[in-house]
Amino acid sequence: MKYHGKKYRAAAEKVNHNQTYQPKEALALAKATNVAKFDATVEVHINTGLDPKQADQQVRTAVLMPAGLGKTVRIMVFAEGEGARIAKEAGADFIADDDIFKKIQEGWTDWDVSIAVPEMMGKVGRLGRVLGPRGLVPNPKAGTVAPAADLPRLIQEARAGRIEVRLDKTSGIHVAIGKASFSEEALMQNFLSLMEALRKAKPAAAKGLYIKKIVIATTMGPGVKVDVNTALNIGVAA
Repeated sequence: MKYHGKKYRAAAEKVNHNQTYQPKEALALAKATNVAKFDATVEVHINTGLDPKQADQQVRTAVLMPAGLGKTVRIMVFAEGEGARIAKEAGADFIADDDIFKKIQEGWTDWDVSIAVPEMMGKVGRLGRVLGPRGLVPNPKAGTVAPAADLPRLIQEARAGRIEVRLDKTSGIHVAIGKASFSEEALMQNFLSLMEALRKAKPAAAKGLYIKKIVIATTMGPGVKVDVNTALNIGVAA
């Protein structure tokens, strides 16, 4: 049996694990039951009814978190020539030259967001073995592959809290929506943006329940179940 400390057990007692909470209540409770000594991340864990083995039941989209994520985002841009110049001027942290390609091939992945121009995707594809497991492969569906002229916008959005959301091999979706130090209003803004993106990203081939369960928790805190119907149907400006 997994052992939990006294602080965790005390926090868990504040949560009714047989109850589903309204989103605002769940966010407030997650903040109140944060037991970490650092500024913990607030996470949303979603169990779907999708079959990740089916190509027509995938979820892969991007969400711009209006309140940001409360963290420094390191951005890698795969571009050459004019694209590289534009990316550098726009504030990219890394631009993939030959030396960086070699470092990546050796296993280096010390950044958070990958952006690429279309003509570089052939070279990027050869790094899939390293980038794939970390979710760092640029993808047109996630809006991280675009012409050089769009790089400043993509870099700015990534800095502001634009993240990729995708279905994993266990039919789950796991997303950070901010920090425990955020106000409930800021967390709610980000949660609403996530729900809106998931509604729009629902695969046409989805069968049965699209989303079965939603849990909100801080990094080391107990999970708080969210009412799925309310979360999926809540207005963007709630």
